Amino acid sequence: MRTGHLRAAAPVLASVLVLSGCSGGDSPLRLSSGAPTSPGAAAPGVQDGYEQVVTRVLPSVVQIVTDQGEGSGVVFDGDGNIVTNAHVVAGARTYQVFPSSGGPALPAKLVGAFTAGDLAVVKVDGANLPPATFGNSGTLRVGQLVLAMGSPLGLTGSVTNGIVSATGRTVSSRQEGSFPGATISNAVQTSAAINPGNSGGALVTMDGSVIGIPTLSAGTRDGAAAGIGFAIPSDTVKNIAPQLISSGRVTNSGRAALGVTIAQTVNISSGERDGVAVVAVTEGGAAAQAGLKEGDVITSVNGKATHSTTQLAEVLAELRVGQTVPVEIRRGGQTETVQVKLGELPGS
Repeated sequence: MRTGHLRAAAPVLASVLVLSGCSGGDSPLRLSSGAPTSPGAAAPGVQDGYEQVVTRVLPSVVQIVTDQGEGSGVVFDGDGNIVTNAHVVAGARTYQVFPSSGGPALPAKLVGAFTAGDLAVVKVDGANLPPATFGNSGTLRVGQLVLAMGSPLGLTGSVTNGIVSATGRTVSSRQEGSFPGATISNAVQTSAAINPGNSGGALVTMDGSVIGIPTLSAGTRDGAAAGIGFAIPSDTVKNIAPQLISSGRVTNSGRAALGVTIAQTVNISSGERDGVAVVAVTEGGAAAQAGLKEGDVITSVNGKATHSTTQLAEVLAELRVGQTVPVEIRRGGQTETVQVKLGELPGS
């Protein structure tokens, strides 16, 4: 299984994060009222609601096995397109899909991947896989009940429950194997258990809508930290997946960018990371128009320190395309601040 260490942008998360991967009706569901039948027992309405959601959505959640590892996926449409995480399929040459309802492996092909946002689409031809309903993640409320569905540790069709713990998180993954790492903006934090193999699965609300793709889970140096997981919001999925399906690439990422190629710098005296060096400037891009040059070292963007390449990616993930922000740089031993009108991150 593929696992890796990640970090969260939010300062309240003083822990590492790990990749959780590679190791359909149209009427809303309603919960009936009811009191617990015994101390600690679930209310009948809640239990019935869980069972209805699982019955509806789980057939749309699959296991994805490649020659590099395994993860999960969610059927996106009636044509057999399945959305998953880019790190689940990174570096793979062969792909197989196993429906949660059982049955033989279904051969699949890679449609496209948006590595910067850790999303990908694979496709199965000639199979009758029911598509899931993707909801509006922008309407989520903290405390809302959710279920995580996928194939943790290879256990196809597994379900865990929890709540929406927070919204609007920015989290980043580090390079691992063929996967270069990614930064996810507006991530949904959940207490539903997210384990290796869950990546690419479904985070589902009680009306049966997929509102996120579980991707990361938190951990400490001593092991896993239970109840802290992160999902790519469904609004992002609904923007990126159709582009991959249409052309195999992303032409409108919606993500801000400086238009530079970068490298990490390290202070020789302290050994600490102290900025991001500009290795190349994209002709006609945001940085070029603002006068940034090869050899400049970016130390902050919009007032936030960028001591590392990860910090720079996280800051940019929270900004808008077209927004003008101050960028502090070191050039020739001097510190300067330039105003940069941000461009758009290339999709593929």
